Amino acid sequence: MPPSPKAAPPQLPGVWRCDTWSPSPLPACATGHAALDAELPGGGWPAGELTELLQSPAAQHEARLLLPALRQAQRHGPLVLVGAPHQPHLAALAAQGIPSTRWLRVEAEAFTERLWAAEQVLRSGTAGAVLLWLPQARAEHLRRLHLAAREATPEGGGAGPLLFALRPESARQQSSPAPLRLVLQGDGTGLRVLVFKRRGPPQHTAITLPAELPVMACLRRSPSVPTPAPAHVVDRPVAPLRRPARTVPV
Repeated sequence: MPPSPKAAPPQLPGVWRCDTWSPSPLPACATGHAALDAELPGGGWPAGELTELLQSPAAQHEARLLLPALRQAQRHGPLVLVGAPHQPHLAALAAQGIPSTRWLRVEAEAFTERLWAAEQVLRSGTAGAVLLWLPQARAEHLRRLHLAAREATPEGGGAGPLLFALRPESARQQSSPAPLRLVLQGDGTGLRVLVFKRRGPPQHTAITLPAELPVMACLRRSPSVPTPAPAHVVDRPVAPLRRPARTVPV
């Protein structure tokens, strides 16, 4: 007699299997790209959780990818840029439906300053979305950000803030508590997106999104804010700010 099939293990809260889809218990925000929504558990960006976007240090693919979702997120609060190596092109963004009054930019150079500033913004519970540039970070740093985003989610099922950590593509080999991680690569005609970590099986073939918006039309590099080079992360607790980060209107 052939052996009877094993029963599927029970689904536990907060536990997901790498070979099955398991959407986040939190609401999702549609990405604005149907092909990408089909690859994400819940059908969009997870609100109240950390999402990592990995790309080459000189790339600026985040504008092309995130603008549709940011148009929705602005209804819940300001859009906060922490440690951005470029300044928003306000006229182009306003033409895309996001007025200048919805943007805030936090000037912070050291990665400890960026982590602290982003965590305070999240814990305030007022942001619609936070974009954080992190050339370097350890898993425990990212875990703190992830927890801060979860704590900022309103009780009763409301949508939490969108949280995106923009990191170099070399960080792909590093461990991360982020439930969603993507690699972005542009070729001038489209944007290739590979979802290599999600609540479910990894995506082995990248999808290509049409290049509807020129990147430089939305974000321009600021000569006064250099792009920080990746540096060695020392094994020590996150230090307090030596110089307060500065929040300025865009």
